[in-house]
Amino acid sequence: MEERRLELLAPAGSMESLKAAVCAGADAVYMGGSRFGARAYAENPEGDLLLEAIDYAHLYGVKLYLTVNTLLKDGELERDLYEYLKPCYERGVDGVLVQDLGVLAAVRDWFPDLPVHASTQMNLCGPGSVRMLEEAGVQRAVLARELSLGEIARIHEETSMELETFIHGALCYCYSGQCLFSSILGGRSGNRGRCAQPCRLPYGAYQDGRCVSGKGDRPLLSPKDICTLDLIPQIAEAGVYSLKIEGRMKRPEYAAGVARIYRHYMDQYLKYGKDAYHVEESDRRELLLLFNRDGFSRGYYEQHNGKSMMALADRPAKDEEKRAYEELIGSLHKTYVEQERKIPVNGELLVKEGVPLRLRVWGDGEEITLEGAVPQTPKSRPMDEEQIRKQLLKTGGTPFVWRELIIHMEGDVFLPVQELNRLRREALAAYEEALKSRGRRDMAQAQSYGPPSYGNSPADRTALHIPADRAALHILVETEEQLDAVLSEAPRLKQDEIPLTAVFLEEESLGERLPALAERIRSCGLEAWAALPAVFRERTRKRFAESLEQWKELRPDGYLLRNMEEYAFLKEHGIGGPALLDHNVYTWNRRSRQFWKDRGVSAFTDPLELNAGELKAVSGRESVRMVYGRYPMMVTAGCLHRTLDRCGKKPETWMLKDRYAKEFPVKNYCRDCYNIIYNSQPLCLLDLKEKLEGPGALRISFTTEGKGQALEVLDAWTRGVRLETEITRGHYKRGVE
Repeated sequence: MEERRLELLAPAGSMESLKAAVCAGADAVYMGGSRFGARAYAENPEGDLLLEAIDYAHLYGVKLYLTVNTLLKDGELERDLYEYLKPCYERGVDGVLVQDLGVLAAVRDWFPDLPVHASTQMNLCGPGSVRMLEEAGVQRAVLARELSLGEIARIHEETSMELETFIHGALCYCYSGQCLFSSILGGRSGNRGRCAQPCRLPYGAYQDGRCVSGKGDRPLLSPKDICTLDLIPQIAEAGVYSLKIEGRMKRPEYAAGVARIYRHYMDQYLKYGKDAYHVEESDRRELLLLFNRDGFSRGYYEQHNGKSMMALADRPAKDEEKRAYEELIGSLHKTYVEQERKIPVNGELLVKEGVPLRLRVWGDGEEITLEGAVPQTPKSRPMDEEQIRKQLLKTGGTPFVWRELIIHMEGDVFLPVQELNRLRREALAAYEEALKSRGRRDMAQAQSYGPPSYGNSPADRTALHIPADRAALHILVETEEQLDAVLSEAPRLKQDEIPLTAVFLEEESLGERLPALAERIRSCGLEAWAALPAVFRERTRKRFAESLEQWKELRPDGYLLRNMEEYAFLKEHGIGGPALLDHNVYTWNRRSRQFWKDRGVSAFTDPLELNAGELKAVSGRESVRMVYGRYPMMVTAGCLHRTLDRCGKKPETWMLKDRYAKEFPVKNYCRDCYNIIYNSQPLCLLDLKEKLEGPGALRISFTTEGKGQALEVLDAWTRGVRLETEITRGHYKRGVE
């Protein structure tokens, strides 16, 4: 059979976990330092300890990937990141994992030969976005966890990118990188590695005021952990190279136990192939014992969503399960945490009368030779080979064990024991340093750090078609009712000091009505923009591809893009028109905006998690700032209707109620089968519009509002007053850590 290359990638949330994963057979580990990683509360090493971690991994021929997969504010990126990465780069870190396109651009500038991996936080759902990153210098894509085996195979077929997917561990309910739940409720941003996991809490689901989730609240947003032991052949044959275990917040014994079992089955597949592949029930039970939430699922590889994927029961462990767990943890601790893996090496010692001792040590692509003292003439009986071998075999205290030790002796000689010990000790130490030094770099290989260049072109306001001397108003609608309200007020809104210039139509909910609705908008002297879906996967791509002629005839005045895949689709099919990135295509810093400007996109929605002061560093005339609307807290492949066996295949708005009786509207979008959970309170900055200097346009986003509510919002806007209903200021003042 043809050779299949696979990498087992294990989590290392601490030095202990790193050593345990290495001992259990991981090919690579991913680890965060003290900053910029998506698990800020793991026991991440810092400073010299992080450099020691790189050395330790390289000693065993294991790769270490550094997670820098959070969004960075402008000051952090330009002031701190270079100094943080430089020592790791020099030490030979094997790659950095990034979410922020500004970080990607900076790393490519500063360290051109340092491999960059696109984090699952980038929400990569198709070949277009992967090709785009490939062209930008990314070596590996960690795909969205929601993708099917078929979607992964298509990406593999249509790109040459190295692919990585998750095979075991916790599963987020929200598309990674698209969750604001923790951020908005408690200021702990998932995009900054500080998620408080509100998805694991109990909720009730309500349809038209009636509870449809049964008696008592349940963890309706809590997926089971995934276990894909049975799918390793299918995942490999779909084109995945790196198989990733989740768990940087878990204990070292977990990392070791899971890695050990997956190592065994990956090796079984690589040796015997798919037809002979077989999983023992005892190994499934051991993984369940290590950690599970109401059992396991196989994730999204074979199904789009469903009740079987959710951990709806919160059953406490039985006493016998607790005892078995403690026994297993004790055994794993003794085998993989207390002990370190021994590295087999080869040795050859030349002992010759009148010639300095010469010890050669080699293995795993490295070799060193060390000379010692000249052997002495024996005063009585000469030393024999076994006496010498006995001393050289004492490798305790080192990570090495002799695979083969050859001793050549010529003549009668005597060697002091301390000289043999010294030679052995120094030779193994030199060989250890040679292993650790693999991949180390000189800063001459990198670019010197200097101030970033953002080009010399002025801020581009043409994409937004805004007035030259003032801001404009944009309004996004999801329903015809909302559009009716906007157009009825259009004459007055167009005369406002901040005039209405454009209306955005939500394609996902308005669909085939777009041409007629766009014509209504244009007849009022306004621009009609198309807001593309929050999710753009294979099903969506096919739908758009089948209606290319409609899009070319529609010719909207611009497109609101929610992901990289939409940008790639429009470019691939030659669909022109200005493009405006929505707030969830993150541009927290000037480098990320320059990344998009270099690709022809020059209009941006300001991030929702930056405060007013932080926005000043990035926002400008090419920016749109949201002043009213419900934040999308989660975009989910999971569906409440499917979870509760109530799928009617029709869009509705349900309510999700938490333990504090806060109600979060949930809209299901059936054409592409996903949910959006919205905040319980709308953002309202309507009374602050005179203070919102900087952006070229301000946006009102309607989601769940009826016509009457929409009219109330528009009236508050024109009068510059705060709504009397319960509202939030979002992160306008507080921001996130």
